[in-house]
Amino acid sequence: MAGLLAGLLCGLAAVQAQPVPQAASEQALKAVLLFKLPLFIYEPPLERAESLLLCQLGRSGLEDALAQLQRSIADGRTISVRYLDDAALAASCDMVFVGSSERPRLDALLPLLATRPQVTVSDIEGFARAGGMVELVVRTEGKGIDIVINRRAARERGVTFSAQLLRLARTVED
Repeated sequence: MAGLLAGLLCGLAAVQAQPVPQAASEQALKAVLLFKLPLFIYEPPLERAESLLLCQLGRSGLEDALAQLQRSIADGRTISVRYLDDAALAASCDMVFVGSSERPRLDALLPLLATRPQVTVSDIEGFARAGGMVELVVRTEGKGIDIVINRRAARERGVTFSAQLLRLARTVED
């Protein structure tokens, strides 16, 4: 697992080293985190799957970065991306990234998504405290992304995270 963590960190460093505008590198970094996250999740459907379906609900600004990574291989598994406008269509998704456009509906979306076994991720401020599983937070100094994990929300859906990820992340219990 240490090798996986080193690979994640190397991938993140490579994204940050690219000479692109700050906003673009921030989005690319979030996209890489989304694609690497399954390597650090223990959840039966994700562990056994030969391919993973990452769904983006709403719009987030990650679309270009996700398109560049589409069909990437993570830990020997292909990751595909699907864009959704309705949470009811997320039933077949392994992971759901809730875009910032969904902030006004977050209180209604999270209970709906909580009925399914998929991992929920967002960069909406307060997402983890509101009941989402993983929140990606831009550091206040603007250099990098912090991860916030809601362990209770994950536990209720049978999801656990590797110790390496938990050491890097902040955790909350909503």
